[in-house]
Amino acid sequence: MRCRILHESRGRIRVHINGGKMTFRQADILEIYLRSKPFVSSVKVFDRTGDAIIGYIGSRGEVISALAGFSYSDETANALVPERSGRELDRRFEDKLIFEISKRLVSQFILPAPVRFAVSVVKSLKYILEALRAIAARKIEVAILDATAIAVSLIRGDQKTAAQVMFLLKVGELLEEWTHKRSVDDLARTMSLGVDKVWLKTADNELLVPINTVSAGDEIAVRTGGMIPLDGKVVSGEAEVNQASMTGESMPVHKRPGSYVYAGTVVEDGSVVIAVDKTSGSGKYDRIVKMIEESEKLKSEAESKAAHLADKLVPYSLGGTVLTYLLTRNTTKALSILMVDFSCALKLAMPVSVISAMRESSSHGITVKGGKFLEAVAEADTIVFDKTGTLTHAEPRVAKIETFGGCDESECMRLAACLEEHYPHSIANAVVHEAEKRGLFHEEKHSAVQYVVAHGISSSIDGKKAVIGSYHFVFEDEGTVIPESEEEKLNGLPTEYSHLYLAVGGKLAAVICIEDPLRSEAADVISGLKALGLSKTVMMTGDSRRTAEAVAAKVGVDEYYCEVLPEDKADFIRKEHSVGRRVIMIGDGVNDSPALSEADAGIAISTGAAIAREIADITISADDLYSLLTLRCISTELMKRINRNYRAIIGFNLGLIILGAAGVLPPATSAFLHNSSTIAIGIASMRNYLRPEKSEYPVPLDAENALQ
Repeated sequence: MRCRILHESRGRIRVHINGGKMTFRQADILEIYLRSKPFVSSVKVFDRTGDAIIGYIGSRGEVISALAGFSYSDETANALVPERSGRELDRRFEDKLIFEISKRLVSQFILPAPVRFAVSVVKSLKYILEALRAIAARKIEVAILDATAIAVSLIRGDQKTAAQVMFLLKVGELLEEWTHKRSVDDLARTMSLGVDKVWLKTADNELLVPINTVSAGDEIAVRTGGMIPLDGKVVSGEAEVNQASMTGESMPVHKRPGSYVYAGTVVEDGSVVIAVDKTSGSGKYDRIVKMIEESEKLKSEAESKAAHLADKLVPYSLGGTVLTYLLTRNTTKALSILMVDFSCALKLAMPVSVISAMRESSSHGITVKGGKFLEAVAEADTIVFDKTGTLTHAEPRVAKIETFGGCDESECMRLAACLEEHYPHSIANAVVHEAEKRGLFHEEKHSAVQYVVAHGISSSIDGKKAVIGSYHFVFEDEGTVIPESEEEKLNGLPTEYSHLYLAVGGKLAAVICIEDPLRSEAADVISGLKALGLSKTVMMTGDSRRTAEAVAAKVGVDEYYCEVLPEDKADFIRKEHSVGRRVIMIGDGVNDSPALSEADAGIAISTGAAIAREIADITISADDLYSLLTLRCISTELMKRINRNYRAIIGFNLGLIILGAAGVLPPATSAFLHNSSTIAIGIASMRNYLRPEKSEYPVPLDAENALQ
């Protein structure tokens, strides 16, 4: 691509891309292309001017070579460009704001007074109609205050005040709409289905392939715990599908051959083969936006309180206006009160504060489904951790394999991987990766597999039943026998490992010892959570008592429970609720789903089972657990900001009302100060909650160090 250098300094270069006007998508492609280069530290592309500012590490020649080799048709860059980048949204609102300011300036400094008055009358009709609709619906809302203030100003011949009020209201509406849509857009683009590969059904078997290679008409298989990655129709199998993210239905929907299924929904139980109708990306952005907008209905108690208070205060504002006029017979003093209401600021600042918290959370790899869950995190006093994949790494490793009954180690490893690869779980992934590392590839010789939640997997191979899973499942449920004279070998297995038992034909074939190392940050995070006010930390696991006890001692939890089933975790949370405690649950597997649903705020690990992410209220990145501290800080700061905004809005506007009634402030000044404060508080509510520190995690903006 041809370009010319406009300016450069050490480590920074500004270039102009030749080739005419740059589209939004072209700007996104160029920006993503440059960001993908290891020597580029920062990049900003300006579509209006066709310029790009590039910060780089290393030689200038690498940047020049990258620009010379760039093309808008670059397949890699095009594949990474999201459906929406936010660039078009920002431009649309920039243009709207500039247009409104330009209209205001033209009206104020160019149009003659009679024309300005006529324009204001025409504009006022919108607000008067809104007020009439509210009255017709028997609702006393802020629209009535706005319309009354504007109408009274015009009746008194005070066009300047009326125009100023309408301009500030319009700017406030634009800011609120932009803040809301930008936050939703940011969230939608950071959220994804989390499905990179799918099981493609072929004539002979199933192949694990990248999702972008699937075409319309192909058949894919999805099993228990898996997310349906693409829209399509069920051609075989039956399953219970959780469609809450699409339709809001609380109960799973039974799907059979002929039923239609949607991308983003989750198979809770069963398995289906789907004929793909729409390929990857079709409508994904719009579906996620819809889900986020639905989640915004989940307002926190503080938000709801502010919204209800705003509505309740409108009659008092009207009453105060009438009373002031009756007592003073002074229209100016009465109008000064009418120019001030509590509703605008309360209804703008509170939702903006929450959406800003959700947006900032998303920048830290945290996806939150509603304000009520941030409030729950802020007020929680108990936190429950699943062990595997949560306190331990999401990628455990196979440490060793012990075979029984003369079975071949490689064959056992191959069979275990063959069964486990169908289900998304960290232990299953460890088995599959170990087989790949050993070069043990296999053909699908087994029959249909059945996943038994919190227990294991059952199938058959060459006519023999094959099971893999926990001790309870393999020995107690399935009645597996230990080969003669090998009981001592089984009892002598190292206790520092988690054990996965494989049986074929009713006999134990192998025990796979899983090394599940603790996350290095686990102890620090639990200590940090206690410092942030969580008084009770609990670990629950299906592992043996010895393993659980060792892990609990290392991470520093207050309590631990071992050999638990999914219902045990949910029961524990119910017991905590019964004594008045608010509970956060963190897990990553299908077996954690009941507890995630029961908790005040259920948090799933992003690499965990799809059903866990679907049911959870919050999803955090799997990179480390420090995001839990970030989440707690943001949530706590959110509640502080809401309460601070509440006091500021009530106090400031009450002061304006008193000064207006006393005749100190004229109506125009009251209107200006009221609307200015509303916009100022709204903009202030958009600020980030945390400041970056050189420590391991960010801290609140207004605290020296809340974690010390």
